[in-house]
Amino acid sequence: MESLSPSNPQIEESSSTREKREQILRGAMQVFLSQGYAGTSMDRAAAAAGVSKQTIYSHFQDKEGLFTALIERVTINRMQFDFCAEAMHGEPAVLLRRLANTFLQKMTDEEYLALLRVVIAESVRFPELAQLYTRTVIQRAQHSLSVYFKSHLELGIEDPEAIARIFWGSLVSFLVSQEILYGKLVMPMEKERFITNLVELVLSHTQS
Repeated sequence: MESLSPSNPQIEESSSTREKREQILRGAMQVFLSQGYAGTSMDRAAAAAGVSKQTIYSHFQDKEGLFTALIERVTINRMQFDFCAEAMHGEPAVLLRRLANTFLQKMTDEEYLALLRVVIAESVRFPELAQLYTRTVIQRAQHSLSVYFKSHLELGIEDPEAIARIFWGSLVSFLVSQEILYGKLVMPMEKERFITNLVELVLSHTQS
């Protein structure tokens, strides 16, 4: 009996490539989280992933490319719809509460927090890592919300960019202070209480 072959070999190859990249990222994540950025070598990443060093180079070019892919995997991929311009619609109070809840829910899992700790710890020696995080997470989210404010003139927000920055900056500050700086033990605050007051504060800049 004639064996069935894939109708489109390119699709199979693409799927295989995605699986290999994911295998590398899983292994590399372990090394970055345990050794930090500076202490991670391509040899260690390759050993943890169970692949050759050349295989990593063929997929990610260098260590910066590998770490960039990790940030994309942990941050951009999980938020690309929730915080993109297309998702910015609806009544302002409902939208802002949804964005805040989504951000704090998705960004408080252990994998994300561990990666953020690496970015912060290495920010002095490797400022490009912190800049990468700022561009891929904070800047994208702020820009989308700023565009939303600008398109809703009825809100009467004079400086949409600043208000969008205040909103997201407050969320990042809450995340870092509570989850990374152990604020949950020193000065705990319920997430819902924080979100409610943040939304009210932002909307207080709108016209009545």
